[in-house]
Amino acid sequence: MNLDLRNKQALVCGSTQGIGKAVAIELAQLGAHVTLVARNEEKLQEVAQQLDTSQGQQHDYLAANFAKPGELAQKIQAYVQQHPEVHILVNNTGGPAGGPITEARPEEFLNAFNMHLVNNHQLVLALLPGMKKAGYGRIINIISTSVKEPIAGLGVSNTTRGAVASWAKTMANELGPFGITVNNVLPGSTKTARIYSLVDSRAEKSGKSPAEVQQGMEAEIPARRFAEPEEVAAAAAFLATPAAAYINGINVPVDGGRTGCL
Repeated sequence: MNLDLRNKQALVCGSTQGIGKAVAIELAQLGAHVTLVARNEEKLQEVAQQLDTSQGQQHDYLAANFAKPGELAQKIQAYVQQHPEVHILVNNTGGPAGGPITEARPEEFLNAFNMHLVNNHQLVLALLPGMKKAGYGRIINIISTSVKEPIAGLGVSNTTRGAVASWAKTMANELGPFGITVNNVLPGSTKTARIYSLVDSRAEKSGKSPAEVQQGMEAEIPARRFAEPEEVAAAAAFLATPAAAYINGINVPVDGGRTGCL
């Protein structure tokens, strides 16, 4: 099985913590040159120093604020001038705040679509010429199991994630002839800052302790535990490799079996 990513350039978004950081580490271990993308430059520098360089990789970072799509567009265009061939793009950014969809304000949807769909699209458009030239492209979107089964209390997130999944499937159909695949990784409850913020929010609303809420959430998962970020990263990294060349346009749940549909 060919899992070799030497001489491949990867750009990983939201890579200073959680799943994004774990994906960047995994790709570097497989030999890829990694560009980290996030808004906190100090944290970017810290993570860059943690990446594997044993196979001669050269890692760097791009400080960009996903809340400002226009700024991101300018920065990615400048980046492409220096890195004309990026083979792997991992789209990943924090999800919208929770809450019932009937209480969501219109601007919350607009902000979420900009953060996720619009930014994803801008990045793909910028990197696409290089992928086509190389005859190798892997676009991997870290989304959510809500793509398959909406999650109660995450109205804006459910809506936005579903749109990203449909965008990705459409993109996969159009880019397949060029040796470029587009796939979605759907994490379930994973040990990140976001899941623990949801635990705390549910605890506050229910009057239960965070430990009790977490136990209840874990009881709904056949694996009876939350995922480690590295377990989600392993799925994303595989999709980035030559071995996954014929896997295209799919959703891959990494959720311990919780999602109630096939």
